[in-house]
Amino acid sequence: MKFFRLITLLLYLAAIAVGAAAATAGRTVLVVPFENQSKAPGIEWIGDSFPELLQERLNSSTLYVLPREDRLRAYDRLGIPIHLRPSRATLYRIAEQMDVDYVVLGEYTFDGQTFSVKAQLLDMRRPRLLPEITESGPLVQLIDIQTGLSWDILRNLDPGFTATRPAFLAQASPVSLDAFESYVKGVTAATTEQQIQRFREALRISPEYPQAVLQLGKAYYRSAKYEQAALWLSRVPPANPHSGEANFYLGLAAYYREDYPRAESAFDAVAQRLPLAEIYNNLGVVLDHRDRKLAVDYFQKSVADDPNDPDYRFNLGVELYRNGDRAGASRQLRESLALRESDPEAKSLQGMIDDGSDQHAVMPASGKIPVERLRTDYDESSFRQLAINIAAVAEQRLSRTDATTHAQYHVDRGHQLLAQGFLTEAEREFREATTLNPANAGAHAGLAGALEASDPAAARSEAEAALRLRQFAEPFLVLARLDLRDNKAEAAGQEVDQALRLEPDNPAALALKNAVAAKLAQEAPPLPNP
Repeated sequence: MKFFRLITLLLYLAAIAVGAAAATAGRTVLVVPFENQSKAPGIEWIGDSFPELLQERLNSSTLYVLPREDRLRAYDRLGIPIHLRPSRATLYRIAEQMDVDYVVLGEYTFDGQTFSVKAQLLDMRRPRLLPEITESGPLVQLIDIQTGLSWDILRNLDPGFTATRPAFLAQASPVSLDAFESYVKGVTAATTEQQIQRFREALRISPEYPQAVLQLGKAYYRSAKYEQAALWLSRVPPANPHSGEANFYLGLAAYYREDYPRAESAFDAVAQRLPLAEIYNNLGVVLDHRDRKLAVDYFQKSVADDPNDPDYRFNLGVELYRNGDRAGASRQLRESLALRESDPEAKSLQGMIDDGSDQHAVMPASGKIPVERLRTDYDESSFRQLAINIAAVAEQRLSRTDATTHAQYHVDRGHQLLAQGFLTEAEREFREATTLNPANAGAHAGLAGALEASDPAAARSEAEAALRLRQFAEPFLVLARLDLRDNKAEAAGQEVDQALRLEPDNPAALALKNAVAAKLAQEAPPLPNP
């Protein structure tokens, strides 16, 4: 099964040129809850906060932090209670089972004034503990302390990591500490009702908190409150790294509400990012209500990706039967039964075909024909881990091409990462491109965009370098945003106008033109009284 999935992913990833530095390929990380060594009341929740925030800060195209769900499944397989703090020997067993490269473990304390944390990396590739990392500060700066710890970890993992600490902290997504506390308590709450209460409180404090939006939507989905689930899941921004998961559960919620067009749209959005059999299968189930021939195509993709899954064979058999292909349906049902003999629905439909009890050319939906089976578990981990490993192959191949081609690959990859919010990784790609081909204007413009938030002066310099090489809209827009931030609305307006002369329909330029106009209106002197 894994072999066929790997082949499919190799072909797909080669097509979209997923890439990263070979030095960081294949790195997966498990972050476990930190130990509370303090007697101070009310800070027990902080131990569980480390896996949550470090996952957000460390995750990138070249480093994958396994989500909480993966860790809990490993605990369950080993019979470890969720709230138990396992020994280091047990953690080693867990890490071995999860096949990770590193484990982040640590402890924290609070003396009433200073919050202190110690962390260590367990290198599973050459079993050893790396030197201790420490961070400290006022408790109210907990999120900055954990973000600083993330920066320390990245420097230990990647010698090529160049982001300065201030730049790394500046580009981190801000979140209120009170909202973060409610979110973490929601993640660890014992019941769905308690989770909903905690996530709603987090969103009352920080209404645009994307992780809380996602988890609230999932909690409503688990409660079968599909309308509320769809409402919240649809609010996760498309560029957010969690948008794939949000769209997956949005598709399920819409399907159970019989809103098939919305379910199709949501699953299709996931398929654009994750070419997995589960997603193709769910698209097939949804398309059965609109286009049965297209549904067959998607079920065939699922079977080609994972031919040893009995449900995919079953679904393809059912859809072929609905389309009047009795022979094809029979073949798939027999394959399904060979994989799972005890499937009563597959046996029943196979029996109908064998005894010829229904001879319609195209079968209508009826009580006699079973319903195709949705996949309801979201699994991005296997894809991400394969993608990270395959990235090294792409980089090795590109190292043998000419510098111009190699540089353009990194520019394209940088723009993908920039759109997904991975600023540090995007910066790395653009810097690599400028090193390979200093005359690539797109590389300088992309680097300017990646540096906007953390280093405005460097961003301006790169945008100007891009314009010296070529006149195009992207660097003008970077300069316009920088000038608008510096309250230089007139200069920003001129730069937007130059961008629009080059690209009249550029949506970012049109939106920025409105922002500049609003700023100029604010700065205009009031009209004299008549």
